[in-house]
Amino acid sequence: MALAPLVGLAVLGIGPLRPLSATAETPPYPKAEEFASKSAHAVLSRAGRETCLRGKLTKALLGLSNSCEAAHMTTPLCRLADKAVVVTPMSLAFMDQTSHQLLDLIAGGSGAIPPAATRAMSFVPEPAVEP
Repeated sequence: MALAPLVGLAVLGIGPLRPLSATAETPPYPKAEEFASKSAHAVLSRAGRETCLRGKLTKALLGLSNSCEAAHMTTPLCRLADKAVVVTPMSLAFMDQTSHQLLDLIAGGSGAIPPAATRAMSFVPEPAVEP
């Protein structure tokens, strides 16, 4: 009975299904790190819709995690990618924090995030209210 699906695929001309090679889906570590950096910058600068930024960051974290696994690396950046990629749904605050950590680790930092009050925040001042 287990051969029936394979026979059906062969009849259709598709043949047996094979897993994709890891190298076809896994970017080399330097490229994964570069994409993670670009994605983190996009999140922090709000360069796109929130859903698109979430997808970009998720893709970057998956690529980084896969690259780390393929290279047998267990750096703090790899551990962050492994931990963050499974968080669903990703809130905007989580995406910001993860992006800050990614950029800090890529730059050689510890990945520690300073309190929100010490981070540069962009805001639009409220208009003055007349008495």
